[in-house]
Amino acid sequence: MSVQTKLQPGTGTGTLTSRLADTLRRAIAAGQFATGGKLPSEAQLSEAHGVSRTVVREAIAALRADRLVEARQGAGVFVLDAPPTTGPASLFLQDVDPVRVSSMIELLELRTAVEVEAAGLAALRRSPAQEEVIIERHYAVRACLNAGVSSVEADFALHLAIAEATNNPRFREFLAIIGRNVIPRGALRNDDSEQDQSAYIAMLDNEHDDIVIAISNGDEEGAREAMRRHLRGSQARYRTLLREQRGPVR
Repeated sequence: MSVQTKLQPGTGTGTLTSRLADTLRRAIAAGQFATGGKLPSEAQLSEAHGVSRTVVREAIAALRADRLVEARQGAGVFVLDAPPTTGPASLFLQDVDPVRVSSMIELLELRTAVEVEAAGLAALRRSPAQEEVIIERHYAVRACLNAGVSSVEADFALHLAIAEATNNPRFREFLAIIGRNVIPRGALRNDDSEQDQSAYIAMLDNEHDDIVIAISNGDEEGAREAMRRHLRGSQARYRTLLREQRGPVR
């Protein structure tokens, strides 16, 4: 199978994952990959775009979250029909404004109710392969944080991997409906000192580490508590911003 797309040269701080995901989205939208058709293999995409297989897996996870593709065990990754513009899913959270601090707090509270349980179930039900993906995505977030580039795609992929490890498809579908806007973007302010930013990055990495270790150890309650601390910590950081800023976080 020939690969008809090519990763575009990077601009700004976009990660390889986000750039590859955008390239594949454009290819799907342009009809280069037909509905029901199979995407090139992980190895083919890796070679064609000059990226690692981990980057390819993260990009495919982003497409799956957008309901653009689905993975079929033993067969590959296939393009889905375009998401419907009407129906219950399109009406869900339709008035949420992801650039407003108050909307992010609302989403974080909703996520806490769902993802705390997802973490506990992932600790109980994950397969070795799913555990490996969770760990890989944790390291991908860490790499973005250390490089000082956007970690939104990688962070979303980590939470999606945890949802998938519940082996209950409704958790993944919930995150897919909300989309990557569930990942906080404004927790670092432009006027924060370099020391403040470094402390925030270390704290975020430690929170993820606690979640991943608990899941890997099969610690159901530990995983729930680590996810609860992580999401409630994000809520607290956004409430601080809400008190300090009058306008939306952009």
